[in-house]
Amino acid sequence: MLEADSVTVRYGGRLAVDGVTLRIDRGTCVALCGPNGAGKSTLLAALAGEHPLGADQVRIDGESISGMPPASLALKRAVLEQSPSLTAAFSVSELISLSIPLAVSPTQTAQIVASALEAVDLAAFADWHVSSLSGGQRHRAHLGRALAQLLGAQHLGELGCLMLDEPTASRDIAHQIAVMRLCKHIAQEGGTVVIVLHDLNLAAAFADEVALMRAGKLVSYGPPAKVFTEARLEDVYGTPVSVTHDPSGRPTILPHYTSEKETLNVHRHEPVQSAAL
Repeated sequence: MLEADSVTVRYGGRLAVDGVTLRIDRGTCVALCGPNGAGKSTLLAALAGEHPLGADQVRIDGESISGMPPASLALKRAVLEQSPSLTAAFSVSELISLSIPLAVSPTQTAQIVASALEAVDLAAFADWHVSSLSGGQRHRAHLGRALAQLLGAQHLGELGCLMLDEPTASRDIAHQIAVMRLCKHIAQEGGTVVIVLHDLNLAAAFADEVALMRAGKLVSYGPPAKVFTEARLEDVYGTPVSVTHDPSGRPTILPHYTSEKETLNVHRHEPVQSAAL
C-alpha cells in the first residue's frame, strides 16, 4: 500500500501541493489528473521521496520513506521523470541494466533486461546508443530502465511502486496504449502504479482510480466514472465538456467545440447563441 498523509510541498511562498491525503492499495493503477499547475508532478515527486517531508507522511507497505537510504528507496519505487536526461554514452541495454540492484545475479539481470526491452518494444535496438534513438524511443528506453528497476526489486522480494510522469505525452496512439497496458498489467500482477496523465480518456480507459487535482489540492479521488463528471470537470478545467459512458461504465470525455462564427463573435465581445452539438 502507498499512503500519503497531509502532504504539503512549497516552492518559496507558493503552495504546490496542499495537504493531500491518499491511500492506494496494492494492485491498483492510479492516474493523477488535473490542469497545468495543479501540482500533479510535484505530488508524484513527493510520493517518490524527492521532496523533504515529515516522518511518516509517505509510507510504502507501512514503512516511512522519509530518510530512507537511496538503495533501500530504490527497492520501494521506480520513477520515470517527465523529461529524463542522460549524459553518458550508454547503449539501450546498458541504460536498462543500470537500474537493477547489484544483489541480483548476472544471469537474472540479463533476463530482466531482455524482459524490459521486449516490454518497451526496443529489443531490436538493444545495442544502439541511446543518443542515436528518436525522442520517443529514448523515452521508451528510460521507461524500460524504470521497469527493470521494478522487476529487479521484485526478484529481491519487494513488489515496488512504479511512478510515471506523463509517459504518454507526445507519443503516438499505439505507444500510448502500449504504455497504459503495461501499467495495467503491473497492477494486475500486484504492483502499484501512479501515473501523471493529461489525457483524461486514457485515464478513464485504463486507470482503476483517478486523483483529480486543482491548485495543489485533491478535488476528488475514486473510480473514473465517479470522478469524471461533467460538472466537476467543467469546474476544474474551466471549460464545458460532455461525458458519455460505454457499456462497461467507463466514461468518455469530449470538449464542446464552438463554431468559427461563434469564436469570431466572442473575440468581438458580441452576444452568441449556443451551438447545437
